[in-house]
Amino acid sequence: MDQDEPKYGTYTDLKTEERLLIDAAAAAMKTAYSPYSKFSVGAALLTKDGEIVEGSNVENAAYGSTICAERAALLAANAKGKRNFVAMAIITKPEGGQTETPAAPCGACRQMLFEASQVGGSDIKILLSNTKKDKILITSVRKILPLAFGPADLGVDISKYSKG
Repeated sequence: MDQDEPKYGTYTDLKTEERLLIDAAAAAMKTAYSPYSKFSVGAALLTKDGEIVEGSNVENAAYGSTICAERAALLAANAKGKRNFVAMAIITKPEGGQTETPAAPCGACRQMLFEASQVGGSDIKILLSNTKKDKILITSVRKILPLAFGPADLGVDISKYSKG
């Protein structure tokens, strides 16, 4: 086995807090509006103060206007003044089927998660689950977006945004 090959676990391997996060993402996935891709995604963010904030994908006929579940959760958390996160769970389901392996966030979501980790001052744990929750990958923002570009690269001080 290649040492860089993902190591998957199962739902029962997770800590209680991680299971709650996966369950919240699965509940959010049921609210997805995905008439074009027919691929529902749910995401749930765990804030440093223990709150779970969910998001689901919302597609649009003008495809570029689509919002991914991960960004929807980040925006919902921001609207509540929450900017410090511990973890995010993501689960996906194609219409009429199930995912065998977990799907990872798109590049735009990875970038937004990276900046959120910078604002919060810590790497965010990422839990990626297939539909049946029997194949779960635990990773982090830094692992899914190596050599990331962020505020510091532009000389921007984001410290005033770090509360919440």
